[in-house]
Amino acid sequence: MRKFLQRLLSAWIIRMSNKYNSRPDRKRIHDALSKLYKTINNEPGKRGLIFEITAADKFIILSDQHKGARDYADDFSLAEKNYLKALEHYNQHDFHYINLGDSEELWENLMESVIKHNKNTFEAEKAFILKNRFTKIFGNHDLYWDNDPLAAFNLNRIYGKKIPIYEGAILRMPTGAGKLDIFLTHGHQGDLQSDGNWFSKWFVSTIWGPLQAYLQINPNTPAYDNQLKSAHNTMMYSWVAEQHNIALITGHTHQPVFASLTHLERIYVKLKQAKKAKNEADVSLLNEELHKRIKEEDKPPRLGKYKPWYFNSGCCCFSDGDITGIEIENGFIRLIKWSYHRTALPERVLLEEMRLSDLSDLSLFNG
Repeated sequence: MRKFLQRLLSAWIIRMSNKYNSRPDRKRIHDALSKLYKTINNEPGKRGLIFEITAADKFIILSDQHKGARDYADDFSLAEKNYLKALEHYNQHDFHYINLGDSEELWENLMESVIKHNKNTFEAEKAFILKNRFTKIFGNHDLYWDNDPLAAFNLNRIYGKKIPIYEGAILRMPTGAGKLDIFLTHGHQGDLQSDGNWFSKWFVSTIWGPLQAYLQINPNTPAYDNQLKSAHNTMMYSWVAEQHNIALITGHTHQPVFASLTHLERIYVKLKQAKKAKNEADVSLLNEELHKRIKEEDKPPRLGKYKPWYFNSGCCCFSDGDITGIEIENGFIRLIKWSYHRTALPERVLLEEMRLSDLSDLSLFNG
């Protein structure tokens, strides 16, 4: 019966999850981002930290692990191997780890179960805490860390010390134009369905969690199969496009975005450039890549003048075990993934990169 229901319902559930998972409201999102950014600037340390950085500083930004109880509803279980290897690498190379929210799946699981089944991952995170290189930001699925009176007690149980929890952070670096602020937050702010409302949490814990566990369905498709930007990511971009010398990095949607474009959108941009340069080899490779990602009836996106100021870290719970994240190192910002499919061992794969200095440039990315 389960296999029959999987075949019958899997495609529909994933489609509905992608369509209705987020119901963003533009004004609420813009107001919430502006308020948080202003609060962090006016009162550093209250809702978020300000890091004064240089090109020598190194950060890894990962989000949306959704650590669970290692049952069939635990989207993180297949990605744990990549996550642990990634943290080992970044700890050895002295990166500062910013966990951008939804690290623990506390809508579907009891805290005791999450602690019991994630000892290895918590130990790997603790290694950054011991070096004072860890910043934990809450999301909507682990809002517990921000508003529960027992949060400090459980953080001490997990990490051996009480660590502060924030809603956002700013990485501030000098540029030729003055300064560049890289504003980080989970990205659920202003989302009518996800901004801490009780109905969403009730639905996930009472209906969606048990259904997902029974059918053994993970709606998080692999990173490289994402198509056009979700409505929520589009509204995040629309906020930062109105700012000056600010870049925005969020998570929440589980959809990697680099310099305001998804992977698919960037393929179309590269194909346009290859055709213009009459580079037949690249045209052939990019067309082959497109055929893997799209259906015959799919139309190319309408790509306008995008400013390269919006990034999304993706998630650490894709159904193929891959994880994606954002690196900042040596004056570059990069979209990376960790995957074990090519070698059977986790390996870092560079997907995109650009110079941080280009983020303060008022020129358009693909104009």
